[in-house]
Amino acid sequence: MIRFALDRRAFGALVAAGLLLGSTALAAAETIKLGVIGGDEEEIAEVARKVAAKDGLTIEIIAFSDYTLPNEALDRGDIDANAFQHKPYLDAQIAARGYKIVPVGYTIVEPIGFYSAKHKDFAALPEGAKIGIPNDPSNGGRALHLLAGNGLIKLKDGTGLTATPLDIAENPKKVSFVETDAALLPKQLPDLDGAVINTNYALGAGLNPTDDALVQESRTDNPYGNFVAVRAADKDKPFVAKLVAAYQSKEVADFLAERFKGAVLPAW
Repeated sequence: MIRFALDRRAFGALVAAGLLLGSTALAAAETIKLGVIGGDEEEIAEVARKVAAKDGLTIEIIAFSDYTLPNEALDRGDIDANAFQHKPYLDAQIAARGYKIVPVGYTIVEPIGFYSAKHKDFAALPEGAKIGIPNDPSNGGRALHLLAGNGLIKLKDGTGLTATPLDIAENPKKVSFVETDAALLPKQLPDLDGAVINTNYALGAGLNPTDDALVQESRTDNPYGNFVAVRAADKDKPFVAKLVAAYQSKEVADFLAERFKGAVLPAW
């Protein structure tokens, strides 16, 4: 019988090596909380979650129903990242609330559209029509620029992305504007002549942006691309690159094409 002897120092080295390998594996695996708006963005996040898992990143998806909540949660540290907003919206939130939040990688773009339950032709909207627009500065301005770009109104020269009804220079049809929470506009649509509705809320209400929108933003060179956002102090942490890579993956691009048929597009 042949016996092998292992001295204490050699045994200790092997144990230390095993512990080191174990700690490295644990360090490579990380869990984060990601905030999104419930609905189609939650579906997209689920695809990104599966992709990220292959790279050692576990994502817990937290769904919100109100645009203001994911940035509040991120600022408080209740979540580690969010993926729901475009730059004009984040800029407005930072100006109003002083958040130290930064964009770290593009995800999707959802061209905003004008919908009506009463009219089939945007150009034929009646005089005095009641038009619903989001009441937050960035999406409200986005809505007004859409309406101006399609000839319903004219904005004052030099009006920026956060336009308000006070920036309207010409309103030949004397339309009136109902400013309300973006999430509520689909429910109010039957009582309005039309409304500018964000794509995620349109989809959630059973509207098809490619078929039902009377007019819609351009799908190219669109300044309203959504992105992953994190606290500024976290922007260089390893999970950030993994999360962005998961969103900017072939799996997500293929899912967008199959699930949304052009209504929601990659922004990267």
